[in-house]
Amino acid sequence: HARSGGTNEVMGVMQGKVDGSTMVVMDAFALPVEGTETRVNAQADAYEYMVNYADLSKKVGRLEHIVGWYHSHPGYGCWLSGIDVSTQLQNQQYSEPFLAVVIDPTRTVSAGRVEIGAFRTYPQGYTPPEEAPSEYQAVPLSKIEDFGVHCKAYYSLPISYFKSTADSRLLDLLWNKYWVNTLSSSPLLANREYIVGQLSDLAEKSEQVDVQLAQSGRFSGYVFAEKQKKELPLAKLSKDSSKASVEQVHGLMSQVIKNYLFNGR
Repeated sequence: HARSGGTNEVMGVMQGKVDGSTMVVMDAFALPVEGTETRVNAQADAYEYMVNYADLSKKVGRLEHIVGWYHSHPGYGCWLSGIDVSTQLQNQQYSEPFLAVVIDPTRTVSAGRVEIGAFRTYPQGYTPPEEAPSEYQAVPLSKIEDFGVHCKAYYSLPISYFKSTADSRLLDLLWNKYWVNTLSSSPLLANREYIVGQLSDLAEKSEQVDVQLAQSGRFSGYVFAEKQKKELPLAKLSKDSSKASVEQVHGLMSQVIKNYLFNGR
């Protein structure tokens, strides 16, 4: 579903159960909602659709409750924007316990692994304790402000996966039908626009870092960053560049291997 939205954000709701301190997601369904640039939000018609779907699920014997919502961030990582935080706060206030999941379908294709994050918001007025740095997020320059302002308003949850016998059978059937498309696809071709956007974003960040270094001086900037225990912008730029490079190398390697297997002698 997330991939079908292209560059638009899409949204859906998850059904499942709560087992102790674990939220178990059993199923999900899409909502008739679409947005752009961290602006996806459910309106009255979407909530009406959600309620009707849940009622019909109970009538056919489905016992799972709605335990959360998901939406996509195509190309800019898994985190909660200001609107996402407000939506999740409201959901936790009226439908607790409630979970927020963010999926990046574009980076999933580019990196070759599912880019997904699960989150819950802190209560309003709560000041979270200082924590060790979490896994680094490569956030586009145009989103950094929104990311930074709200990054202390929520926390991430660990994710694990499971599948039933029916799930395994269904995945096998899908593989038997679409294995040719999977092998013939290329992340370099499928994500052309994303790759160009990455390079443009890195160029803008590089110019910004160059200006900052020129204004503050390399040594003084380093001392300040060490005192504040913050990562230098140049180090963040290096991580973003390395991540983009590794993804492209993986894409090239897969093409070379497939060419050798199917065309080589």
